[in-house]
Amino acid sequence: MKTKLLQTILFVCGLCLAPMAFAIPFATPENNAKTLNAKYIELADQLKNNQFKRPLYLNSEESSDNLKGEIYAVVNHSFTKVNTALNNPEHWCDVLILHINIKYCQASSDKNGTMLNVNLGKKYDQPLEDTSRVEFNYREMINSSDYFAIQLNAEEGPLGTSDYRIWIESTPLKDGQTFLHFTYTYSFGLSGHIAMKTYLATIGRDKVGFTASDKQTNGRPDYIQGVRGVVERNTMRYYLAIDAYLAALTMPRDSRPEKRFQLWYSSNENYPRQLHEVEKEAYMSMKRKEYKRQQAIL
Repeated sequence: MKTKLLQTILFVCGLCLAPMAFAIPFATPENNAKTLNAKYIELADQLKNNQFKRPLYLNSEESSDNLKGEIYAVVNHSFTKVNTALNNPEHWCDVLILHINIKYCQASSDKNGTMLNVNLGKKYDQPLEDTSRVEFNYREMINSSDYFAIQLNAEEGPLGTSDYRIWIESTPLKDGQTFLHFTYTYSFGLSGHIAMKTYLATIGRDKVGFTASDKQTNGRPDYIQGVRGVVERNTMRYYLAIDAYLAALTMPRDSRPEKRFQLWYSSNENYPRQLHEVEKEAYMSMKRKEYKRQQAIL
């Protein structure tokens, strides 16, 4: 029971902060596109010069009862391709299943809208009855010729967590590229605090994030630990899932799942200090089974 609780916390900490983080500052697609383009200009130096060896900026925040993780990135895909790929709830299940802790995802629609039923669990094979489920409401916020935004939200989650929000928006750049902004937020209560404290004192005590702390070891920067470290690792894992999904679209349809698994794993291994969890064959074998199960249940 304790191990299951810790693994659940490891997943949910990738989903951060509170609903107000998703307030859209302007009412029109044109102004949202301008805002996102202004952010691209503001982050120009960080996108060119960073530890990630790709045009990417990662940020995390922590307060007394909520967390936030977000990524701004330039992707080498056209805005039309990104919009078609990510502005579709069924495609999101193919994205989410890449994460090591996502065991199943199914999109469904009824009179109340579109839902994503997501099962989360441990980093090895599990029957679905041993996993936890979170139900996300899928909403297309804005969709225009030069800007789109979608939101996934869940009012309740495991271990006293609530107000989950996943927000993604993008706008086209020159030369066929796209600027992407991806955010996770969620709120947590007392049981979440206790579970996180237990996790950080045990299996999570040596894990780190991507933000350099003020300390140095042997002339090299140390990286933050604790809750923000958890948030940053999961934020990166989800961004890499999006990136792998987009990249695999060039493959024949039947080859795409396998290619996505390979790309996600190899991208994570570019940051072994933060993201290495299992060996490649273990990950590939697990995801093949989970994807097959997901397709069969559909």
